[in-house]
Amino acid sequence: MIDASTLRFEDWSAALTGGEHAEAFLEESHGTSLHFEDSRLMEAAAGTDRGVGLRFLHKNGERSCETIHGALNSLDPAEARLLAGRLLNGLPRRTPPAGGPIEYHRHLVSRRPSEVPIEEKIALLEGVDRAARGVSPHVKQVSAVYAERFRRFAVLDSTGCFRLGERSVALFIVTVTAEKGAVMQTGSEVIGGLKGYELFDDFIPALAARTAAKTAVDKLDAPLAPAGEMPVVLASSAGGTFIHEAIGHSLEADHVQEGASPHYAGKLGQSVAREFLTIIDDPTLPYARGSYPFDDEGLPAKPTPVIKNGVLVDYLYDRLTALKDGRESNGHGRRESFRHKPIPRMSNLYIAPGSDDPREIVRSIKRGLLVTKMGGGQVNTATGEFVFGVDEGFLVEDGAVKHLVRDANLLGEGPEVLRSIDKLGWDIGWGIGTCGKEGQGVPVSDGQPTLRIPKVVVGGREES
Repeated sequence: MIDASTLRFEDWSAALTGGEHAEAFLEESHGTSLHFEDSRLMEAAAGTDRGVGLRFLHKNGERSCETIHGALNSLDPAEARLLAGRLLNGLPRRTPPAGGPIEYHRHLVSRRPSEVPIEEKIALLEGVDRAARGVSPHVKQVSAVYAERFRRFAVLDSTGCFRLGERSVALFIVTVTAEKGAVMQTGSEVIGGLKGYELFDDFIPALAARTAAKTAVDKLDAPLAPAGEMPVVLASSAGGTFIHEAIGHSLEADHVQEGASPHYAGKLGQSVAREFLTIIDDPTLPYARGSYPFDDEGLPAKPTPVIKNGVLVDYLYDRLTALKDGRESNGHGRRESFRHKPIPRMSNLYIAPGSDDPREIVRSIKRGLLVTKMGGGQVNTATGEFVFGVDEGFLVEDGAVKHLVRDANLLGEGPEVLRSIDKLGWDIGWGIGTCGKEGQGVPVSDGQPTLRIPKVVVGGREES
């Protein structure tokens, strides 16, 4: 068991003797998920996991470094020493490091999800189902998911780092499908954060279900979105999906070094956006889904501006990419679990608020689209090209919001769109999700104020 009173650095130091850098990532976790659909509990799952991942960074050239990684489903330091021997396989070894006192970051919650009876969680999902179906007879399907996970983890490394932390997350997702004749539409809401079950004291799942249902039902009678190039306003309620996908991944140092981010590689110190635009990745935000006290390489979390006043000032680094660039990591090495090696990842990426009145931004549109909720999308980091679905969008004419539209998409090139943003609201809104990269998923949040993009291709078509 990973416990501050029994975990000793000296038990693990003999496994940390190879490469330019060596680390042990210890983890134990337990979680539960419930899936409610067709007005019944479809699936219930619970499980525990524990183990250690060992990683060694071995420099084999001036700017070349390889990662050696292995994992065990055990927290036995003797087994870890044997694994280290197999992984290093004759590479030079050095004296075992000495660790300092343990640094313990406790995660306090007012109601541990594991202590809440499962009957209460099922009742929550039953109430969600009733609330959504009560909105309209056109609601045909309601899918609700509740998930919780508690992790305790420790990082010990060849620098003497000795940190232990905890993470408790709760997540709720509801998706509602409405149908009328040949038209089918969906609406969804997501609630989650770095919290315990008290999350539902602040957010009401039944209200989220009704909101999702109303969105789906309202879109049934909405006209199809017009197609063509037009101004688009992304409301703060749309969250930061756009900035995460279209720009965020391109600022992760591994993509830059691999040549998969040509729009930003070698551009540090250069202007890439208007002077009023600042983008920050901040893992220290209280209770945010992507927050952490230290990253999965043991480095303290801190806010990292990547674009400041329109100028590209930094990338998101882990130890490996930092070593290749001859600099220090800025604490963005993250991994899904002890079975995975850390890679550069976003945490809570957001555009800092500007000075424009969000209402005036909408009023500035002659004819265009107001997006109040983003859907999923695809982005090519090498070219910057993106396609995003719009879950909820409204036609704007002469500065007035006219009516809801459906089946809209946004198409463009991320770096070009970033440079074109010409109005930035003083508000901010957030979205949450699980970011996938190289087969790993990590929790994230994304934020943005209301903003105006003067020209974006909107995919849609007029009613025939």
